[in-house]
Amino acid sequence: MPILKQFLACSAVVACVTYSAGILRADDQLRLRDVCRLKGQEENTLQGVGLVVGLRATGDENIDPTTRAMANLMLNLGSSIQRDGQGLPVIDELKDMRNIAAVVVTAQVPAAGAQQGDQLNCSVSATSAKSLQGGRLVLAHLYGPRSDDRNVYALAQGRISLPDPNQPTEGVIYNGCKMESTIVNGFSNDGKVTLILDRDLASFSTAVEIQDSINQLNQSGLSSGNGASETLVIAKAIHPLHIEVEIPKAYEQQVVQFVSLILEIPLAQIKKPKRVVISAREGVIVIGEDVLISPVAINHKNLTIDARPGQGAFAAIDVDSPRQPRPKLKNLVDALNGLNVPTADVIAIIRTLDRNGDLYGEVIFD
Repeated sequence: MPILKQFLACSAVVACVTYSAGILRADDQLRLRDVCRLKGQEENTLQGVGLVVGLRATGDENIDPTTRAMANLMLNLGSSIQRDGQGLPVIDELKDMRNIAAVVVTAQVPAAGAQQGDQLNCSVSATSAKSLQGGRLVLAHLYGPRSDDRNVYALAQGRISLPDPNQPTEGVIYNGCKMESTIVNGFSNDGKVTLILDRDLASFSTAVEIQDSINQLNQSGLSSGNGASETLVIAKAIHPLHIEVEIPKAYEQQVVQFVSLILEIPLAQIKKPKRVVISAREGVIVIGEDVLISPVAINHKNLTIDARPGQGAFAAIDVDSPRQPRPKLKNLVDALNGLNVPTADVIAIIRTLDRNGDLYGEVIFD
């Protein structure tokens, strides 16, 4: 045990990462575009219902709704099919089909919008089929999110791929959605743009910090040759999530340039939250560089880890700092990985540190 402890301590020191006291270089600074988005620049979902053919007897078992849809499709395509006295298709002759399935089709329109003719990926989800393996989506109409809007924004069709073999009822058609209408997402209204902060960064102090950073453009000589009164930028924090910015008169016809200008503003005082994201199922651990842990002694199975600063103990090393900083979680995990400690054990240690309040950051278990 002493030999293991000494080896672990040495590995911990070797695995330590040196960095410049957590201070970002000028080219690494967070900028406004990293922490917020423009109101109006959001993704939109198109959706519709379609039919998949070519399945290997894995189609819908409750066949009546699907066969009715198939019969209507055949009629629309000019195929002859028996009709009843009211002119409706007779579906009895289609009931033995097991190679078709009704599906829900969705496509995500990017935040910047899409032009007519653009091709997007679309997702296909079975309603009751066992598997979509080998299937092909017949031409499906995609509508907007509002039920009262019957405009066909896109058409989807094509061979279905299954990204996850363990989910055979969920498929993707790459570039299978063709835009039939142009979707443009506006980002200015009444001479203003609204910035929406990421929720994990939203706070009163952050909103005020961004407001002041934008207003400092007035002190940096922002001009377009029309005078200071026409180039005055006025930003106002409305809410911990929202900052409203008036578009200067000099940029009324150059709104894109103005937005580009403010989104590049550096935010020296704002840092991303300290966060650890763990996916126990996939064995993935993502750790922020500045997540700290308390000076503690850890005993887990046959491991003994001393995370208290001192001779022979685990500690993060920062050659640029005049004093020894507190240990970082990243250094601890690097040391454990260097000793081939199983990921499940590493996750168990992190979970215990978080439960005991010895980990300074947000831990998210996926």
